[in-house]
Amino acid sequence: MGNASHAEIERVVTGRRREEDRPLEGSLRPRLFAEFTGQPQVIEKLSVFIEAARQRDEPLDHVLLSGPPGLGKTTLAHIISNELQVGLRVTSGPAIERPGDLAAILTNLADRDVLFIDEIHRLSRTVEEILYPAMEDYALDIILGKGPSAKSIRLDLPRFTLIGATTRAGLLTSPLRDRFGVVSRLDYYSTGDIEKIVHRAAGILRVDLDPEGAKELARRARGTPRVANRLLKRVRDYAQVRADGVVTREVASLALEMLEIDVLGLDQVDRRILRTIVEMFGGGPVGLDTLAAAVGEEPETVEDVYEPYLMQTGFLQRTLRGRTVTAAALRHLGLSAPESRALFA
Repeated sequence: MGNASHAEIERVVTGRRREEDRPLEGSLRPRLFAEFTGQPQVIEKLSVFIEAARQRDEPLDHVLLSGPPGLGKTTLAHIISNELQVGLRVTSGPAIERPGDLAAILTNLADRDVLFIDEIHRLSRTVEEILYPAMEDYALDIILGKGPSAKSIRLDLPRFTLIGATTRAGLLTSPLRDRFGVVSRLDYYSTGDIEKIVHRAAGILRVDLDPEGAKELARRARGTPRVANRLLKRVRDYAQVRADGVVTREVASLALEMLEIDVLGLDQVDRRILRTIVEMFGGGPVGLDTLAAAVGEEPETVEDVYEPYLMQTGFLQRTLRGRTVTAAALRHLGLSAPESRALFA
């Protein structure tokens, strides 16, 4: 396993050492906790655990980060490796197809390196079972041969920290979840935190952004830094072509209207989901697969990307029978309550 080719390892992992992990000029990803805005409880816990591990000269315990997409799980993995001053290896659950893929990655780690597995809930069961002794004992159990003559040998691994990220923590098996010593969930950011993130990004991108323009962007960013940074870039383009280059509140509003993003940050797909439930299914309930087919999206995309924010805004509810829209959603869309739904009366 330790002699796996470089090309084979690179098929499933991207490796970086801290001294090589210098962000390109213009990168918006924070590198240290001091540069990270939001998630104060998560940051406080991680800072304490990292400092304790450094004082004891031990690897940080394994970390599980969960929450909707775009909230900073990958960024935190980079920050943790930087704060620990160790190497970082990055891969994802779907990329690790065979137990040998994971074994090759593990045996090529250095002592106290961080291994980041995104979408860890998508690991196959056979691959996941390789992780159990690796996480607990820093060892790999390898079976040689087949049948009565098969032998099991144990291969020692470097002491490492596994950081797993998932948008669907409920899909993790109990044996895997229980092996993480640090479990944190990232929630949507406040508008104030998003404003700070947008101002920081504007400084890096050299965007002339006034305070009211930042507030307008933050208000429509769905509480998600990834969305906020993406909107900032598009509003910057609009300001450059249609205005004088300064992102004011008026310029931001016009740009976001062009992008069909409303005052609460809902985009075309968000509104199509809500309208479909109301107009095709009488306000619900409707099952996930049926809803996804009706709006032309994959069920996983609807469930992981769109539903969390619609539920956060109080526009969508999940029930045992399926998805339903709320009275607040109807008011926002300017729709009348379906006659069959006394709920909206």
